[in-house]
Amino acid sequence: MAIQPPSNGLVTENAKQYFQGSQGFRAAAAGGGQTFPTDFDTDLILGSSTSWNPTDVNYSLNNFKVYTSPTGIAGSWSEWITQLQVTNGKTITLTAAPVANAYVVVQLKILDGGKYGNTEADKAYGQTVEDNYGSYQYVTLNDVVSNFLVGYVGQYKLLQDAKRSDIIFFTKRAMQEFSYDTLKSIKSAELTVPASLTLVLPQDMVNYVKMSFIDELGVKRPIYPANNLTISPYYTQAQDSAGIPTQDNFGNDLEGTSITQERWHTANDSFINGNFANDFTNDMWAYNWGELGGFIGGAYGQMYGMEGQYAQTNGWFNMNEREGKVSFSSNLVDRLIVLEYISDGLAYDLDSRIPKLAEEAVYAYVLHALISVRINQPEYIVKRLQKEKSAKLRNAKIRLSNIKLDEIVQVMRGKSKWIKN
Repeated sequence: MAIQPPSNGLVTENAKQYFQGSQGFRAAAAGGGQTFPTDFDTDLILGSSTSWNPTDVNYSLNNFKVYTSPTGIAGSWSEWITQLQVTNGKTITLTAAPVANAYVVVQLKILDGGKYGNTEADKAYGQTVEDNYGSYQYVTLNDVVSNFLVGYVGQYKLLQDAKRSDIIFFTKRAMQEFSYDTLKSIKSAELTVPASLTLVLPQDMVNYVKMSFIDELGVKRPIYPANNLTISPYYTQAQDSAGIPTQDNFGNDLEGTSITQERWHTANDSFINGNFANDFTNDMWAYNWGELGGFIGGAYGQMYGMEGQYAQTNGWFNMNEREGKVSFSSNLVDRLIVLEYISDGLAYDLDSRIPKLAEEAVYAYVLHALISVRINQPEYIVKRLQKEKSAKLRNAKIRLSNIKLDEIVQVMRGKSKWIKN
């Protein structure tokens, strides 16, 4: 029989490992110290040497659970809560002996708990498996650094030598720069607006993209920035009767609550957007409601009219830079909000991944950066690498723009629709 060469494929997990996050084994007839080598793309994490015990404080840090069954039949699985060890993030060793010839399953944590465990408390709830979904479209930062050392550094190459730390630095800089307008770095957070009408900004937020509230149908309704409507003052000094800011015993200004923000949170939005109730008697302030022909409201808009930018009922938001919060108009209390924002791609380990469609652009960026900061480099080489970097970045933007002809056609189906009043 011919010997099959080893596979060079990049997909290493089978379907069960990828979709369910589980891998099964068969225990030996008897004896403790049995090892089970897993080959998940995700390393196994044991919070501490004793966190196999559900009563251990670090138990929740584990990203997997182990189950055993004498038969392998659904409903017969029980969580292994006896001592175990993890070696190199891959191999599990059961210190005690399982039932002879028992079935053993390693289950990564998954949102629905997975297939194993007899009770809800036994199931492996978490998000380890989902974090791996779609990961093939990315390459990790460590892989990019290693690949760069192999492909761009060495004898007879532009870079005879380079420190790994330098390459890591410029790779991170590339990720940050690309995240702002090239990479898929837009995140979204689902939040509920509390009675205070303020929410703390996400920890890894660099800038916001869009703010919306979700209506009863699940439809996204855009919320608009307040712009010139209001402001969140950066300083709110307490003043004495003469208007002079007051200080504490250490000479620092005393700060009070913002009266501007308080008025904004208690404002009647109808005075701004013109969406009045049927009772007009109390709504004569902003839009010049007056008496004409014996009834209230006949002169609506004759003096000032309606501002188009404010003629919407979805609400407004404004950024409170001093407190690191976002403030909402009063009609958005208890609303479900979705905040779309940009991160720099380096906030969490999971973010430190680069789309394969932009991988070549990152290499070009790092190569140009390393050459440009070295002394005695020919200017024509620096210029050539700069042009190459720009060209590959442009290609990456086109690849990642994700333009689909069918989606354009779907939008254009309504191009001949008449706009009616």
